Amino acid sequence: MTTQTPSTSVPEGWREDNRAMWDERVPVHVDSDYYDLDGFRARPDVLRDFETAEVGDVTGRSLLHLQCHLGLDTLSWAHRGAARVVGLDFSAPAVETARSLAADLGYGPERAAFVTGDVYDAVRAVPEASYDIVYTGLGALCWLPDVRRWAETAASLVAPGGFLYLAEFHPITETLDDATGSRVVRDYFSRDAQVYDEPGTYADRDAVTVHNRSVEWQHTLGDVVSALAATGLRLEFLHEHDVSLFPRFGNFEVRDGYHRFPADHPRLPLIYSLKAVKD
Repeated sequence: MTTQTPSTSVPEGWREDNRAMWDERVPVHVDSDYYDLDGFRARPDVLRDFETAEVGDVTGRSLLHLQCHLGLDTLSWAHRGAARVVGLDFSAPAVETARSLAADLGYGPERAAFVTGDVYDAVRAVPEASYDIVYTGLGALCWLPDVRRWAETAASLVAPGGFLYLAEFHPITETLDDATGSRVVRDYFSRDAQVYDEPGTYADRDAVTVHNRSVEWQHTLGDVVSALAATGLRLEFLHEHDVSLFPRFGNFEVRDGYHRFPADHPRLPLIYSLKAVKD
């Protein structure tokens, strides 16, 4: 049996490398078609249909978005009626962009606030002690070496009667070959740091960049669920989805607004989502 253990592979300077990488890519993302900020200003809602269905009505509720990047998802929840949203990210340029977007949409800091801070220090960084909903979106957990510490921090910010909602890329996808997603070629249980040195960004592959070193970690589904269960939150559901937001594998097709395997390819989970309640 493989049990949960924090990663013992944490390269020196990993946080600084990741922050420099993200800071440099903020202006690239701001100018990209991928994020389409002009389109967002006209229609400020980029949430996925399964997220809005699973989170439900947010009218009048407070919501904290951990690792919010440019704040598009955060502000989408405000657009859907959340009384107050707070976004936290460790990249100061990303937070400044989020604040500017909020102002463009007419949201003052009392309605939509953004703060710079490490997610592990969120309790000290965010303005309120707790929130009705703590939300974290796709592509966030891979930047954290210790998922148990993340779970403890996130759970501590959930108000009584509130919940944590997580949507994340499914870890099984990291084990498969990149061309067709048909063969297992990597270790699902690996907890070693994955160090990359790659120019560009998913929003612009051809962007000229200097800070290209990044460090990521893989967290199994069991690690994430067990970490949250250990905090005392009650898991209400764990769902798996056969859609992705980007062409993770070379044979993906776009159907119904999502990236998917071809119709003749066996379906696999590409995203998972969960809701954990503080009774």
